[in-house]
Amino acid sequence: MPSTLTERPAPAPTARPDAPSRRRTRVLALPEARWAAAATVLFLLALPLQLTGAPAWAWGSLYGLAYAAGGWEPAMAGLRALRERTLDVDLLMIVAALGAAAVGQVMDGALLIVIFATSGALEALATARTADSVRGLLDLAPATATRLRDDGGEETVPTTELAVGDTVLVRPGERIGADGRVLDGASEVDQATITGEPLPVAKEPGDEVFAGTLNGTGALRVRVERDASDSVIARIVQMVEEASGTKAPTQLFIEKVEQRYSIGMVVATLAVFAVPLAFGAALTGSLLRAMTFMIVASPCAVVLATMPPLLSAIANAGRHGVLVKSAVVMERLGQVDAVALDKTGTLTEGTPRVTDIRSLPGSGLTEGQVLRLAAAAEHPSEHPLARAVVAAARARGLVLPGAEDFASTPGVGVTATVDGRKVAVGSRARLLSGAEGAHTAVAAELEGGGRTAVLVVADGTPAGVLGIADRLRPDATATVASLAALTGTAPTLVTGDNPRAAARLAAEAGITDVRAGLLPQDKVAAVRELEQAGRRVLVVGDGVNDAPALAAAHTGIAMGRAGSDLALETADAVIVRDELAAVPAVVALSRRARRLVVQNLVIAAVFISGLVVWDLSATLPLPLGVLGHEGSTVIVGLNGLRLLREAAWTRAREEGRP
Repeated sequence: MPSTLTERPAPAPTARPDAPSRRRTRVLALPEARWAAAATVLFLLALPLQLTGAPAWAWGSLYGLAYAAGGWEPAMAGLRALRERTLDVDLLMIVAALGAAAVGQVMDGALLIVIFATSGALEALATARTADSVRGLLDLAPATATRLRDDGGEETVPTTELAVGDTVLVRPGERIGADGRVLDGASEVDQATITGEPLPVAKEPGDEVFAGTLNGTGALRVRVERDASDSVIARIVQMVEEASGTKAPTQLFIEKVEQRYSIGMVVATLAVFAVPLAFGAALTGSLLRAMTFMIVASPCAVVLATMPPLLSAIANAGRHGVLVKSAVVMERLGQVDAVALDKTGTLTEGTPRVTDIRSLPGSGLTEGQVLRLAAAAEHPSEHPLARAVVAAARARGLVLPGAEDFASTPGVGVTATVDGRKVAVGSRARLLSGAEGAHTAVAAELEGGGRTAVLVVADGTPAGVLGIADRLRPDATATVASLAALTGTAPTLVTGDNPRAAARLAAEAGITDVRAGLLPQDKVAAVRELEQAGRRVLVVGDGVNDAPALAAAHTGIAMGRAGSDLALETADAVIVRDELAAVPAVVALSRRARRLVVQNLVIAAVFISGLVVWDLSATLPLPLGVLGHEGSTVIVGLNGLRLLREAAWTRAREEGRP
């Protein structure tokens, strides 16, 4: 009877040690916060003195210090912008405050300075906390490592001094100091911080390990294979630095409009001051109305409407293993309406697995015995298919006998003596060239289903056939359905694999549009075809052959665990934890951020237009104008920061489900 392998029950999850503490910027560590706090304290000291009738010099000097503490930084920023022939909103606020003081409204001007400085401090704190959230993913690697000298001695060195070829000792409970490969020892490593795997992963000689992951109960000797600057963590750092230097198109548009708007506002302010004055209005009243107009018409809230939601979304995605390289990318992710998925390493796990075991008539062997002989013969081999066969035997709990006279022939297979029998495992076309029999039909059936057929021969007689294939990721089917629901179109599979294997995997995942046997340029052509149909295409891949398509697409996402350096550099975002379900989640999060940007722009427009109409049609008190203007700025800023909450990612994941 044919059988299909099933997974053995997973062991119960083990408790994990706490992750490294994330550095969090303290409020008073920011100069903006310190100056805002000083201005606030001075204002609060001056206000009761003024209200209780203290001498003017007492409260006046305190107000003056509040002006200086809260206003010198925006004043300098405004003057620098003025030297570059641009008009900064900061400078307009300072001019408005000084204008209020000039007409005797010293307290009102000081209140404007305090609120404006506090608003700037909140913005700086939001930016710093966003950076903290992303940097928390990166602050994982230990500062030092134990390096083994040639004479067998040990020395403790900074991890930045480790070089390729060095051997480091990782004791139980320590964090691994560099990307490398295990030379000796066995242990379980918690690498959830890098790959997102829920359980510790068994490591033995030949296995790859990553800097920052946590070693379990065994000791490991690891050969360093990447410099500190080339490690997975270093690549993430570089991506985050790129993210901090870019702005979304909406933000760039607003900055362009801001210059023209500010000039127009200055002209309008002069008109608000001069026209009533020309018709006989009092100087003080006209100046106060003009200063109030300048304050309420300033586009601070509009300028602040865009970046906080996008930066907050970047930080939240980063905490959940998705590194979005820029606010531009975060905005563009929400625009995609078509998805192209690579197969190997993206839709699938990228590791071959034994899926079928068929014993042949006349062999006298059961399926378990066929697998046991094949795994024993393949055990010394490093070939990926050999590892798949050995892994299948271990998954069934089979005890493997020793193999003697092992020999491996590239392109053919392996031979060995197992339990006194001459066993050969490999390609049926090479092992039994031209021979026909029951194994031929079984192999043809497996290959027709997209599997690789491996023949097992015992003492010259075909004993069984193993079917080996790359396995679909556990979350692949749900992810495909989620992406289809989000974009309104089922994803397209673009792969260089053979059509039969591609069709089998696509059918399992629920994909009908399959484009197989593609070279890198063919993948680009497929993306171009979708774009010519008016689609904004998201490409998800992991290999070097995916890089051109990632670059050509509207947006590209790379799978970070096994992704090539070229794919990681070309992609706009990286799934660090290798969790395919994060793709629809980050798309949904981007759409939430875009909705918040629109909300913020509406809020800002309503506040500005309402206050301007009030000031022009009636008498808007300066303090009320200040509170309304700065209040709208704070509201849109806090509204954008909503995406920093854990609930925002949870809702995005729910929204991304069909």
